[in-house]
Amino acid sequence: MPSKSVLAIFAHPDDIEFVAAGTLLLLKQKGWDIHYINLCSGQGGSVQMNASETAIKRLAEAQEAAGILGAKFYPPISDDLALTYDVSYLRKVSAVVREAKPSIVLTHAPQDYMEDHMTASRLAVTATFGRCIPNIPSDPPHGASFQNVTVYHAMPHGLRDPLGKRIHAEAYVNTTEVHTVKRQALAAHECQKHWLDVSQGMDSYLVSMDEVSAEVGRMSGKFAYAEGWRRHLHLGFSTSAEDDPLREALGEDYLISAAYKQWLNE
Repeated sequence: MPSKSVLAIFAHPDDIEFVAAGTLLLLKQKGWDIHYINLCSGQGGSVQMNASETAIKRLAEAQEAAGILGAKFYPPISDDLALTYDVSYLRKVSAVVREAKPSIVLTHAPQDYMEDHMTASRLAVTATFGRCIPNIPSDPPHGASFQNVTVYHAMPHGLRDPLGKRIHAEAYVNTTEVHTVKRQALAAHECQKHWLDVSQGMDSYLVSMDEVSAEVGRMSGKFAYAEGWRRHLHLGFSTSAEDDPLREALGEDYLISAAYKQWLNE
């Protein structure tokens, strides 16, 4: 029987490592094939190198990070702040979805602090929805795939939506055991320390990731380090609203939030 597959579709080099790498590592331990794409080249992420130099550097760093995670790497399809929700990019993302044949797609929050994140999320959702429609072409061409798939949205940057509203996770994944490897993968993006210090005042991107992972762990009420996820509505993706393959795969390392259920019903 072929291994199950998970595909992470995010915007920039280092986004996966900040909010999703722990979940990928746990699935890898369970025998899943993990697939990794940053849709943007990251060419904007430097005040020390020009755009071309930055893109080359960040591509190499992302490939190294994917190797640390044990993930199949797919190259970016756009530059920073040039990613748009249009048919040309949709067909490219569709090709990756059809090649990877995931049962789980991990992507950004639908509402996040910047457009590249939100556009990447929209493209991921639509490409996954269209995986089983033969008359929707991909670039390069791949045949339609008909597996059930569940889309999970990560926590937004700062754990708030763009208007400052606090976002609650539907479920928490215990990343404590794999946090050290997650940190190593993020450290592969070494050119980002100076950029994030200058552009966002993050002091240290590794410490920032530690702090956010610990804060999400605190929100779980159980785990030291965690990543938070919300499921996309199942319609068009899987056969049941109860489908939750992360829960099935991760067992005790997956905690459904009772507070989220209450918040949904308010």
